[in-house]
Amino acid sequence: MKPNSKILIIAGSDSSGGAGIQADIKTVTALGSYAMTAITAVTIQNTTGVKSIVGINPKEIFNQIVFTSKDIKPDAIKIGMLHSSNVIRMVIKALNFIKVKSIILDPVMVAKGGAKLIDNKAIKLLKSELIKKVSLVTPNIPEAEILTETKIISVADMIYAANKLMEFGAKNVLIKGGHSKNKIVKDVFVNKKDIKIFNSTRYKTNNTHGTGCTLSSAVTTFVSCGKPAKKSCELGIKYVNSAIKTNPNYGRGHGPINHLTSIKVNKKFN
Repeated sequence: MKPNSKILIIAGSDSSGGAGIQADIKTVTALGSYAMTAITAVTIQNTTGVKSIVGINPKEIFNQIVFTSKDIKPDAIKIGMLHSSNVIRMVIKALNFIKVKSIILDPVMVAKGGAKLIDNKAIKLLKSELIKKVSLVTPNIPEAEILTETKIISVADMIYAANKLMEFGAKNVLIKGGHSKNKIVKDVFVNKKDIKIFNSTRYKTNNTHGTGCTLSSAVTTFVSCGKPAKKSCELGIKYVNSAIKTNPNYGRGHGPINHLTSIKVNKKFN
Protein backbone atom coordinates (compact mmCIF):
# COMPACT_ATOMS: atom_id res chain seq x y z
CA MET A 1 0.00 0.00 0.00
CA LYS A 2 1.45 3.36 -1.05
CA PRO A 3 0.77 6.44 1.14
CA ASN A 4 -2.00 8.74 -0.15
CA SER A 5 -0.39 12.02 0.98
CA LYS A 6 2.43 13.57 3.01
CA ILE A 7 1.79 15.32 6.33
CA LEU A 8 4.12 17.34 8.55
CA ILE A 9 3.21 17.25 12.25
CA ILE A 10 4.46 20.05 14.52
CA ALA A 11 3.78 18.93 18.09
CA GLY A 12 5.10 17.68 21.43
CA SER A 13 6.11 14.13 22.26
CA ASP A 14 4.11 12.00 24.73
CA SER A 15 6.25 9.30 26.35
CA SER A 16 3.16 7.17 27.07
CA GLY A 17 2.30 7.06 23.35
CA GLY A 18 -1.36 8.00 23.67
CA ALA A 19 -1.29 11.67 22.68
CA GLY A 20 1.01 14.18 21.01
CA ILE A 21 3.33 13.27 18.17
CA GLN A 22 2.96 9.54 18.83
CA ALA A 23 -0.84 9.67 18.45
CA ASP A 24 -0.41 11.87 15.37
CA ILE A 25 1.98 9.46 13.61
CA LYS A 26 -0.26 6.48 14.43
CA THR A 27 -3.35 8.27 13.13
CA VAL A 28 -1.79 9.49 9.88
CA THR A 29 -0.29 6.04 9.23
CA ALA A 30 -3.51 4.17 10.09
CA LEU A 31 -5.44 6.37 7.66
CA GLY A 32 -3.00 5.67 4.84
CA SER A 33 -0.70 8.70 4.69
CA TYR A 34 2.96 9.48 5.38
CA ALA A 35 3.90 11.31 8.59
CA MET A 36 6.87 13.64 9.13
CA THR A 37 7.55 15.46 12.40
CA ALA A 38 8.93 18.60 14.00
CA ILE A 39 9.02 18.01 17.76
CA THR A 40 8.36 21.10 19.90
CA ALA A 41 8.73 19.57 23.37
CA VAL A 42 9.33 16.30 25.16
CA THR A 43 6.78 15.51 27.85
CA ILE A 44 7.39 12.91 30.54
CA GLN A 45 3.96 11.47 31.25
CA ASN A 46 1.81 8.40 31.61
CA THR A 47 -1.94 7.83 31.83
CA THR A 48 -2.05 9.29 35.36
CA GLY A 49 -0.56 12.69 34.48
CA VAL A 50 2.36 14.83 33.26
CA LYS A 51 5.58 14.64 35.30
CA SER A 52 7.59 17.26 33.38
CA ILE A 53 7.97 19.13 30.08
CA VAL A 54 11.27 19.80 28.30
CA GLY A 55 11.08 22.39 25.52
CA ILE A 56 13.07 22.04 22.28
CA ASN A 57 15.16 25.06 21.22
CA PRO A 58 12.88 27.22 18.98
CA LYS A 59 15.62 27.53 16.31
CA GLU A 60 15.80 23.75 16.08
CA ILE A 61 12.01 23.56 15.71
CA PHE A 62 12.33 26.00 12.78
CA ASN A 63 15.12 23.85 11.30
CA GLN A 64 13.10 20.66 11.63
CA ILE A 65 10.16 22.21 9.75
CA VAL A 66 12.17 23.87 6.97
CA PHE A 67 14.82 21.18 6.40
CA THR A 68 12.23 18.39 6.28
CA SER A 69 9.87 20.32 3.98
CA LYS A 70 12.66 21.29 1.56
CA ASP A 71 13.19 17.61 0.82
CA ILE A 72 9.64 16.19 1.15
CA LYS A 73 6.99 18.87 0.52
CA PRO A 74 3.99 18.25 2.82
CA ASP A 75 0.45 18.27 1.39
CA ALA A 76 -0.83 19.46 4.76
CA ILE A 77 0.45 20.45 8.20
CA LYS A 78 -0.97 19.63 11.62
CA ILE A 79 0.10 21.86 14.53
CA GLY A 80 -0.30 20.69 18.12
CA MET A 81 1.49 21.74 21.31
CA LEU A 82 3.29 25.11 21.10
CA HIS A 83 4.24 25.90 24.70
CA SER A 84 5.85 29.36 24.43
CA SER A 85 5.66 32.59 22.44
CA ASN A 86 9.21 32.03 21.10
CA VAL A 87 8.15 28.66 19.70
CA ILE A 88 5.05 30.19 18.08
CA ARG A 89 7.14 32.94 16.46
CA MET A 90 9.55 30.39 15.01
CA VAL A 91 6.71 28.21 13.73
CA ILE A 92 5.09 31.24 12.03
CA LYS A 93 8.46 32.13 10.47
CA ALA A 94 8.84 28.55 9.19
CA LEU A 95 5.28 28.48 7.80
CA ASN A 96 5.98 31.72 5.90
CA PHE A 97 9.10 30.08 4.49
CA ILE A 98 7.59 26.77 3.28
CA LYS A 99 4.18 28.07 2.12
CA VAL A 100 1.80 25.12 2.63
CA LYS A 101 -1.89 26.00 2.18
CA SER A 102 -3.64 23.33 4.29
CA ILE A 103 -2.76 23.91 7.96
CA ILE A 104 -4.82 22.52 10.85
CA LEU A 105 -4.21 23.96 14.33
CA ASP A 106 -5.10 22.05 17.48
CA PRO A 107 -4.49 24.69 20.20
CA VAL A 108 -3.30 22.29 22.92
CA MET A 109 -3.43 24.09 26.27
CA VAL A 110 -4.32 21.64 29.03
CA ALA A 111 -3.46 17.94 29.37
CA LYS A 112 -6.22 15.41 30.11
CA GLY A 113 -5.01 15.20 33.73
CA GLY A 114 -5.26 18.99 34.13
CA ALA A 115 -1.62 20.10 33.66
CA LYS A 116 -1.26 23.45 31.85
CA LEU A 117 0.84 23.07 28.69
CA ILE A 118 1.07 26.69 27.43
CA ASP A 119 1.79 30.11 28.98
CA ASN A 120 -0.34 33.28 28.75
CA LYS A 121 2.04 35.15 26.40
CA ALA A 122 1.88 32.22 23.98
CA ILE A 123 -1.94 32.18 24.11
CA LYS A 124 -2.01 35.88 23.21
CA LEU A 125 0.32 35.37 20.23
CA LEU A 126 -1.60 32.33 19.07
CA LYS A 127 -4.78 34.46 18.99
CA SER A 128 -3.25 37.50 17.32
CA GLU A 129 -0.89 35.92 14.78
CA LEU A 130 -1.13 32.15 14.29
CA ILE A 131 -4.89 31.60 13.95
CA LYS A 132 -5.12 33.77 10.81
CA LYS A 133 -2.46 31.61 9.10
CA VAL A 134 -4.32 28.28 9.41
CA SER A 135 -7.18 26.80 7.41
CA LEU A 136 -8.90 25.12 10.38
CA VAL A 137 -8.66 25.44 14.18
CA THR A 138 -9.94 22.63 16.44
CA PRO A 139 -10.22 23.70 20.12
CA ASN A 140 -12.13 21.75 22.74
CA ILE A 141 -14.55 23.64 24.98
CA PRO A 142 -11.99 24.70 27.68
CA GLU A 143 -9.55 25.85 24.96
CA ALA A 144 -12.28 27.78 23.14
CA GLU A 145 -13.24 29.42 26.45
CA ILE A 146 -9.62 30.53 27.05
CA LEU A 147 -9.17 31.81 23.48
CA THR A 148 -12.46 33.74 23.33
CA GLU A 149 -12.74 34.66 27.05
CA THR A 150 -16.32 33.39 27.10
CA LYS A 151 -18.17 30.71 29.08
CA ILE A 152 -19.49 27.80 27.00
CA ILE A 153 -22.49 25.85 28.29
CA SER A 154 -24.71 25.34 25.23
CA VAL A 155 -24.38 24.72 21.49
CA ALA A 156 -25.34 28.38 20.96
CA ASP A 157 -22.33 29.33 23.13
CA MET A 158 -20.10 27.09 20.98
CA ILE A 159 -21.34 28.80 17.81
CA TYR A 160 -20.76 32.23 19.39
CA ALA A 161 -17.20 31.26 20.38
CA ALA A 162 -16.54 29.89 16.88
CA ASN A 163 -17.61 33.21 15.39
CA LYS A 164 -15.27 35.04 17.78
CA LEU A 165 -12.40 32.82 16.59
CA MET A 166 -13.32 33.76 13.02
CA GLU A 167 -13.02 37.41 14.03
CA PHE A 168 -9.39 36.59 14.95
CA GLY A 169 -8.91 35.34 11.37
CA ALA A 170 -9.85 31.65 11.54
CA LYS A 171 -11.30 30.40 8.23
CA ASN A 172 -12.92 27.23 9.60
CA VAL A 173 -13.56 26.28 13.24
CA LEU A 174 -14.40 22.93 14.83
CA ILE A 175 -15.23 23.23 18.54
CA LYS A 176 -15.13 19.77 20.12
CA GLY A 177 -17.90 19.01 22.60
CA GLY A 178 -16.34 16.13 24.54
CA HIS A 179 -16.04 18.16 27.78
CA SER A 180 -19.80 18.69 28.02
CA LYS A 181 -21.74 16.33 30.30
CA ASN A 182 -24.47 15.39 27.80
CA LYS A 183 -25.13 11.83 26.63
CA ILE A 184 -24.82 13.05 23.05
CA VAL A 185 -21.49 14.72 22.21
CA LYS A 186 -22.01 17.71 19.94
CA ASP A 187 -19.06 18.92 17.86
CA VAL A 188 -19.74 22.22 16.11
CA PHE A 189 -18.23 23.18 12.73
CA VAL A 190 -18.53 26.82 11.64
CA ASN A 191 -17.29 28.92 8.74
CA LYS A 192 -18.67 32.05 7.01
CA LYS A 193 -21.07 30.01 4.87
CA ASP A 194 -22.03 27.07 7.06
CA ILE A 195 -22.83 25.72 10.54
CA LYS A 196 -22.85 21.96 11.06
CA ILE A 197 -23.46 20.09 14.33
CA PHE A 198 -22.07 16.54 14.49
CA ASN A 199 -23.88 14.33 17.03
CA SER A 200 -22.10 11.31 18.53
CA THR A 201 -23.03 8.84 21.27
CA ARG A 202 -20.87 9.28 24.38
CA TYR A 203 -19.08 6.11 25.49
CA LYS A 204 -18.59 5.63 29.25
CA THR A 205 -14.83 5.21 29.55
CA ASN A 206 -11.74 6.81 31.08
CA ASN A 207 -9.76 5.86 27.99
CA THR A 208 -9.89 9.09 26.01
CA HIS A 209 -6.24 10.21 26.25
CA GLY A 210 -5.14 11.82 22.99
CA THR A 211 -8.57 12.21 21.39
CA GLY A 212 -7.92 15.86 20.47
CA CYS A 213 -4.53 15.14 18.91
CA THR A 214 -5.97 12.15 17.09
CA LEU A 215 -8.98 14.05 15.73
CA SER A 216 -6.92 16.95 14.38
CA SER A 217 -4.46 14.54 12.75
CA ALA A 218 -7.31 12.52 11.22
CA VAL A 219 -8.90 15.72 9.86
CA THR A 220 -5.50 16.81 8.47
CA THR A 221 -5.12 13.45 6.74
CA PHE A 222 -8.52 13.71 5.04
CA VAL A 223 -7.87 17.35 4.06
CA SER A 224 -4.47 16.37 2.61
CA CYS A 225 -6.24 13.88 0.34
CA GLY A 226 -8.45 16.63 -1.11
CA LYS A 227 -11.60 16.38 1.01
CA PRO A 228 -13.32 19.65 2.11
CA ALA A 229 -12.89 20.84 5.71
CA LYS A 230 -16.45 19.96 6.82
CA LYS A 231 -16.33 16.45 5.33
CA SER A 232 -12.86 15.91 6.80
CA CYS A 233 -14.21 16.84 10.26
CA GLU A 234 -17.10 14.38 9.85
CA LEU A 235 -14.76 11.53 8.85
CA GLY A 236 -12.26 12.42 11.58
CA ILE A 237 -14.99 12.35 14.25
CA LYS A 238 -16.14 8.91 13.03
CA TYR A 239 -12.57 7.58 13.23
CA VAL A 240 -12.08 8.91 16.79
CA ASN A 241 -15.44 7.52 17.96
CA SER A 242 -14.46 4.09 16.66
CA ALA A 243 -11.03 4.40 18.32
CA ILE A 244 -12.65 5.27 21.68
CA LYS A 245 -15.16 2.44 21.40
CA THR A 246 -12.43 -0.16 20.74
CA ASN A 247 -9.84 1.24 23.19
CA PRO A 248 -7.25 -1.28 24.53
CA ASN A 249 -7.83 -0.36 28.22
CA TYR A 250 -4.16 0.34 29.06
CA GLY A 251 -2.89 2.19 32.14
CA ARG A 252 -4.33 3.23 35.50
CA GLY A 253 -5.54 6.72 34.50
CA HIS A 254 -6.79 8.27 31.25
CA GLY A 255 -5.84 5.44 28.89
CA PRO A 256 -5.15 5.64 25.15
CA ILE A 257 -7.60 5.00 22.33
CA ASN A 258 -7.22 2.45 19.51
CA HIS A 259 -5.49 4.10 16.56
CA LEU A 260 -5.52 0.79 14.67
CA THR A 261 -9.32 0.83 14.38
CA SER A 262 -9.13 1.63 10.65
CA ILE A 263 -6.69 -1.17 9.78
CA LYS A 264 -7.71 -4.67 8.74
CA VAL A 265 -4.86 -7.11 8.13
CA ASN A 266 -6.11 -9.66 5.62
CA LYS A 267 -3.07 -11.89 5.39
CA LYS A 268 -0.87 -13.73 7.86
CA PHE A 269 2.78 -12.80 8.27
CA ASN A 270 5.16 -15.76 8.55
